[in-house]
Formats: sequence, structure tokens, C-alpha cells
Amino acid sequence: MKKSVFALVSSVVVLGTALAGCGGGGDAAKPAEQPAAGNNSGTAAPAPEKSSEPKVLRINLHSEPPTADPGLAEDSTSGTVVRAAFDGLTRTGGDGKPMNSAAESVEVSQDLKTYTFKIRDAKWSNGDPVTAKDFEYAWKRVLDPKTAANYAYQLYYIKNGEKANKGEVGLDQVGVKALDDKTLQVELENPTPYFLELTSFYTYFPVDQKVVSADPKWATEAKTHVGNGPFKLESWEHKSKLVLVKNDNYWDKDAVKLDKIEFSMVEDENTELSMFDNGELDWAGAPFSSLPTDAIPALKESGKMTIQPIAGTYWYKFNTEKPPFNNVKIRKAFAYAIDRQSIIDNVTQTNQKPAMGAVPDSMSLNPNGYFKDHDVETAKTLLAEGMKELGLTKLPPVTLSYNTSEGHKKIAEAIQDQWKKTLGVDVKLENTEWKVYIENLHQGKFQIGRMGWLGDFNDPINFLELFKEKNGGNNDTRWENPKFKELLNKSALEGDAEKRKAILKEAEAVMMEDMPVMPIYFYTNSWVKKDEVKGVQVDGLGQVDFKWATIEK
Repeated sequence: MKKSVFALVSSVVVLGTALAGCGGGGDAAKPAEQPAAGNNSGTAAPAPEKSSEPKVLRINLHSEPPTADPGLAEDSTSGTVVRAAFDGLTRTGGDGKPMNSAAESVEVSQDLKTYTFKIRDAKWSNGDPVTAKDFEYAWKRVLDPKTAANYAYQLYYIKNGEKANKGEVGLDQVGVKALDDKTLQVELENPTPYFLELTSFYTYFPVDQKVVSADPKWATEAKTHVGNGPFKLESWEHKSKLVLVKNDNYWDKDAVKLDKIEFSMVEDENTELSMFDNGELDWAGAPFSSLPTDAIPALKESGKMTIQPIAGTYWYKFNTEKPPFNNVKIRKAFAYAIDRQSIIDNVTQTNQKPAMGAVPDSMSLNPNGYFKDHDVETAKTLLAEGMKELGLTKLPPVTLSYNTSEGHKKIAEAIQDQWKKTLGVDVKLENTEWKVYIENLHQGKFQIGRMGWLGDFNDPINFLELFKEKNGGNNDTRWENPKFKELLNKSALEGDAEKRKAILKEAEAVMMEDMPVMPIYFYTNSWVKKDEVKGVQVDGLGQVDFKWATIEK
């Protein structure tokens, strides 16, 4: 899922969301009025209404969303807004499983490669009808090389999706077609048991073709933004405040209890917690922001804080094209030298687990990991060997970059100190605000850069495929390995689940041997909220949905 903006935030409730046995032509996902119980922030089905007052949920989003366009969204901040303002063919329920949403039914072919969706009667927030053609247009728009969508690879499961994105075939060859206004047919490259999870992810959301084709900047302001979800944008004061209101054109509007969601954008976590304590916010912390690390012990002691393990990995990326991190031994030296447990015990403090691999515990391929935490002697040996290979007697200046956050800063300072003590290396710290930071990473303007990855769907491939292509949309490391790529391609053709898992484990081992990223810990979400806030759904992937949320007073 998406890049994580925060340090202590972001995706365990038990996952197990991949669908099995989707063949036979029947409905593969049944519609439901409410998600099944299982979220950690209140019951899925709100109690009877107790007040006629407008129900307003006030949350801090921490930073400006880079976009409100589902085709361009690639981070958890943008995803929070997009998920509220749009509706996919399916929508994830409280049990973590996809249910029919914009699609009222779906039939799957016997070979599990053709999906036929029936689009329900629904309208865009501007009153236009939602049609199958909007989905076809949206998906081909993401795959169009001219769009330069970093998440285009999420659509490579569709027949000729990858070839179209690389300009090898025309978009008319992509396996998605509106047979009529109400029927969308999708052909896949290979059977994909988690495809109905993918259709609930924002890269697969529709856009109003008429609006998008007429105005390239349609998603940058509230007055021009059009969605088909439970809420719509009412106002957007950039870097200050964003307001969503109930969308009366939404097909399932009766299930939506909130009248308004007000997002402030305060970067300082201490200020955010003070706003919560003063009654200015109804929620503080993940998955929208993070709690100040200094406050965590007292919040844990008070019993007011919720901690939820999620399917995500906090890691540092190396720019493998810039010295000295073009040398694998030096990359591994920096990774091995970190004392992860110390960071968890003394900095993050919310029950994270040290990450000794890229794939999180909930879908782990190798529970024992691929290296030891805080392996100082091996790190020193590798650093000396790597420097000798590069002909260096002294390392060039090293900079560790992170996006502005008190939590990121404290983690970076702790690791900076560890590298100084164990390796004798001086590292400079550099922080920038999120939108600038993520652009710098994409352009390769970094040596070591903080990032996190939260699962978009419940399968290890989601954490590995990021690094398949050197120039892939989210592979800022510039690393590529032919063996790794071969194994991922092989896994896509393997129908036996255990054999496929073994292939992916081998791929992860190749990745950890080359160390383009250094995993630090597996995420937990931690937050505090007002008792009257019910039904905000935070699933095991750290994805949030306000559709069923309410305020009980």
C-alpha cells in the first residue's frame, strides 16, 4: 500500500484476506450493509442515533496530501482522503475481506482469468452516472506511460497491462473493456487469487472521464474534485485544512452516518496531542499521524492508547547508484550495525518487532530473518572489505534523509549515534516536508532515505515487487537483480500455494543478500480517540475507512 509518511504509524489483526475458490461463475464477493465486526476503533454497526446534531469527526492529517487523484496517489496521506471520496468495484469490510461496492455482482471464469463485473446504479458527486467506461478509462489512464503513475505496476495483473505501460503495445490491447455502461470485463495475465482485494485499492478506483479529460488539475482543488465515494471534498485550504462532507449522491448513503470530517494539517505531534487533550480533535496518532514518543509511556500507563500490529515495514532505502552505497558490503555493514531492539525499547515504544527481512510478520516468508540484529563484528568486517573494494581509506560524507516528523527525527538520531559508535562513521541528518521529500527520493537526490511500506493487499509479492524493476515507480533504490526478477516472474505462474511461497522466500533472500533497503522494524499503529467515536475501520493493512464511522453523544 503505499508509502508511509509517519514513524510510529501505519498496517495485526489476522489477515488471511486472499480469496480462494473464485471459479464457477458465481458471485465471488457478496454485498453487505455493514462490515463484519473486527475493527479496533469501535463496533462496525453504529448504535441507534442519539442526537440530531451534525456528526463531525475532527482529525489531524499531519501533512498536506500530495494528491486527491486515485490514479496518482501513492502514500498513506493521499490514500486516506481518496478512500473516503471514492468507491472501488469492491470495498474492504471490517473482517479485512472485499465486499461488492460499486459493482453489485462479479462472475469469475473457470480458469480464474476473466472477471465480469456488473456496475450498480450510482452517481458521481456532480450527478454524472458512474459507468463501466469510467473504470476502463481510469485503469488505462494509470497504465498510459504519459500519466507517469508510480503505481501503474499494480495494474500489471491485467492482460497486457505491463506491456502497455512500457509502450510495447497500445492501450487498446489492455484486458479491460466496458461491454456496455453496466458491464466491465477484465482479463488477467494469470490467475490472481487476491484480485478482488486489488479492486478495493485506490489505484483501481474509477474517475469521471468527462471531468478528468476536461481539466488536468481537477484533483487539486475541492471545487473541481469529483468522486463516487461516501464523502466529497467541501474545502481544501492547502497545508492548513481539508474538509469532507457526506456525499448525498453516494449509492449507499444511508450507511454513512458522519456529516463531516475535518482534517487539520499540523506537523508537530506534541501540538496534535495538546489539541486532542483540549477537545479540538477527536483522534490523535495513527493511521493519520503519530503520537509524540515522549508521551507514549504515560499514554500506555493510562490505558487510553490503542496499539495495533499492522502489515508494514519501516526501512531505510539506499541509493545504490551513489558511492559508497553502490557497494553491497557497505550497505550490509550499515544495516547489520543497527540495534533495532534498542530503538523499539527506547524510541518507538509501541511493541514493534525488529525487522530482519522485508516482508512483515503477518505474511512472513522467513520468521527467523536473514541476518542478526546488531551484528557489530560482521558489520565492521564488511565495512572494511567494502571500502577496500572501492579503494577508500575514508568514507565520503554520508547523509540520512527523512521527512519532517519528531518520530523520524528521533529514530534517525538514534541510528546516527549507533553508526558513530559501532562503525566510526559520521552521518549528517537532513529533513524536508513530505511532498518535497518524496519527490527527492523519486529523483535520486539522496544517499540513505527513510521510508515505510504498508501492504496494499495480503500477499508477500506486494513488498517484493517494488524492487523488480530498476526504474519502477516506487523503487527509489535504483537496484535491480536478474535472479530476483526471474523468481518473481516464476511465482506469478505457480499455482501451488506452498511452492509459490518457497519461490518468494528465495526472492526475498536474494534481496536481503544485496540489501537495497535496510529493514528496521515491523509497524504497529498507535492512537488515542474520544470514546464517542465509533466505527472507524482500521484494517490489518493499516488502511482506514470512514464509511461506517459515527459520533455517539
